[in-house]
Amino acid sequence: MNIIEQAEDFVYKLLKDKLSNSFLYHNFSHTLSVVNAVKEALDSQMSDAKEKEVLLLAAWFHDTGYCEGANDHEERSAKIAGKFLSEQGYDSNYILEVSNLILVTKMDFIPKTSNEMIIKDADYYHFTSKEYISNSELLRKEWEITQKKVFTDLEWLNSNLDMLKNKHNYYSSYALSHWQPKKEKNISKIVKQINKLTLGNNEIIDSESKKKAKEERAEKSVDTMFKITLTNHIRLSEIADSKANILLSVNAIIISIALSTLIPKLDSPSNVHLIGPTFVMILFSVISIIFAILSTKPKVTSGKFTRKDIEDRKVNLLFFGNFFKMPYEEFEWAMKEMINDKQYLHNSMIKDLYYLGLVLERKYRLLRITYNIFMIGIIVSVISFVIAFKSFNP
Repeated sequence: MNIIEQAEDFVYKLLKDKLSNSFLYHNFSHTLSVVNAVKEALDSQMSDAKEKEVLLLAAWFHDTGYCEGANDHEERSAKIAGKFLSEQGYDSNYILEVSNLILVTKMDFIPKTSNEMIIKDADYYHFTSKEYISNSELLRKEWEITQKKVFTDLEWLNSNLDMLKNKHNYYSSYALSHWQPKKEKNISKIVKQINKLTLGNNEIIDSESKKKAKEERAEKSVDTMFKITLTNHIRLSEIADSKANILLSVNAIIISIALSTLIPKLDSPSNVHLIGPTFVMILFSVISIIFAILSTKPKVTSGKFTRKDIEDRKVNLLFFGNFFKMPYEEFEWAMKEMINDKQYLHNSMIKDLYYLGLVLERKYRLLRITYNIFMIGIIVSVISFVIAFKSFNP
């Protein structure tokens, strides 16, 4: 992996393991959005490889400091990036360049150089999103949890309008020409929402509509939680499969070398002492391959369900193994039943998460056994060869 891919992997694992679930907005999704915005801006201009690398590293690490809280997170992010780059062998000047770009993302910092403008603008790329108003609700909920800041709908819209219209500016030529118009559209949307709410204030919103709005926000938070958790499970499964594939490849190479190089020479009386060590090495490699295959071996269920199963809410339609043998018409009917029943839908998602977790536990348990067998096999094989050579008397 190159340094950018290593940084992505490091940041993903760091945020997954150490970032509080309270940060509903400042999480891996936001970081990825900033990285993509930097890439978009860089593609519009001529930049050398080093500049691109420095900017992308700063983008990946700019919010890692949230793992220890929101206050002064930029300084902590710079330190985390510095430690990571130092461990990768980068010099102090390079690390300082990345750290300074991370500090540019402070709210009150005014960028001066081209690179500073790009990272500063990218951090506010979300102002251009068509879903900006709904997505900003995640930040509202995050502040409510982490900073105890509570806003009414009108206060929140006014705060957003003030931010976009008076406090924020884009600096780079690319952002001014491509992102500013989209930001202006969101300003117009916010103004319309404010006017609508202001007119509605003459007639006090009844308790039922307030309750509905609260439930919608809670529903969105639940959906976000399911989305992030399922993504994490799938990524962990991919990592496990990748590790198993590495072990399969390594052991296959060992067996190939043994079969093509060592075994043909064992017929010679002068090489009889190598029979035992060679057998030990091949045996451990075969066992490692078997366990690696077991860790990735899929398990498929019957693929059928009945209408009674659906009516009793017993079938998880989110898993292909429960429906792949069913006619399309039956599957369509069952899916509509589930979609129309939120409780059934949520229960299915919970089941999906649970059984994904069980599959992951099995994969990683078998992988651990495989690695242990491989490690022991290498050690035993080396010792066997050493003993064989020392005890051999021609």
